[in-house]
Amino acid sequence: MSIEAAYAARVAAGEIEADAVQEALLPELERIRAGLAEPVKTGFFRKAPEPVRGLYLWGGVGRGKSMLMDLLVAEVGAPTERQHFHAFMQWVHGEMNRARARGVDDAIKPVAETLVADIRFLAFDEMQISDITDAMIVGRLFEQLFAAGVTVVTTSNRPPDDLYKDGLNRQLFLPFIDLLKDKLTVWELASETDYRQGKLAGTQTYFTPDDAAARKAIQGIWDRLTGGATDPLILHVKGREVEIPAFHNGHARARFYDLCGRPLGAADYLALAEAARVLVLEDIPQLSRRNFNEARRFVTLIDALYEGKVRLICSAAARPDMLYVEGEGSFEFERTASRLIEMQSEEWGRA
Repeated sequence: MSIEAAYAARVAAGEIEADAVQEALLPELERIRAGLAEPVKTGFFRKAPEPVRGLYLWGGVGRGKSMLMDLLVAEVGAPTERQHFHAFMQWVHGEMNRARARGVDDAIKPVAETLVADIRFLAFDEMQISDITDAMIVGRLFEQLFAAGVTVVTTSNRPPDDLYKDGLNRQLFLPFIDLLKDKLTVWELASETDYRQGKLAGTQTYFTPDDAAARKAIQGIWDRLTGGATDPLILHVKGREVEIPAFHNGHARARFYDLCGRPLGAADYLALAEAARVLVLEDIPQLSRRNFNEARRFVTLIDALYEGKVRLICSAAARPDMLYVEGEGSFEFERTASRLIEMQSEEWGRA
């Protein structure tokens, strides 16, 4: 089925709303689908096939980028791999570690060979680069994938030129940006409608007290957002690994002590804010001088989520203005309480 027909069928079924900005992209998606439908010419002396030109689709949160990519993935008949970008990089690191354990000098090469042997079309959701190690790995890996004829489609919240912006040794990453722009069509999905907000429309996002009723309500929200399909996510931050217990398609879930009970810092929380568009955070305790370090990390976490416009759904021992009422840092916490209140608004995070 053509992409235009598949989109029209979903509109007719009431699964999505027709959107003129999305519809303008459909011929581009159909070009990729049709190109991948062509048989690959093989022969002993034939070089690797030229990949069908891919797509770098960027735009604001909730504009339908992932939905459109999934529409394409569903109609492509060629061998395909579809991954959230951070989950893909987690797999790449694991494969590279196994290659090094076997004594392989160039650990990226066997990763590329594994991918090329199994797929012709690689689809990424929410490409973000926040670590210099990932920046260098992804550049070399994509060079080998393109050379082998793999077609890549990726979504992102930012244009290619803003990837790894202000990152350490970013000049080393610039050739990869040039490679993306050379191999992929860059397309901004500039819809004014945030469809992801619709999943949370009218939904309570701050639950107190933190009791059985709150846990049940949050579980219902999580199931609605993810369909119950989750896996842990490993973020690579400055050579360290930070585990998020549950993650699916930009939705993350953790308990307070997973993120604030461990010695994490601003870089870790910024990486989380890059990876997740919604965070479900459970079991926020009463804060005081007894858990000052945890409270300080919580302030840093909320700052990162706030600046990253991440939607927050949480359960807590008290309402925001009563979470931290005595002890060192309680006065400074007033700004955090104010942000927590602001983040409960349905309008928050739309820009």
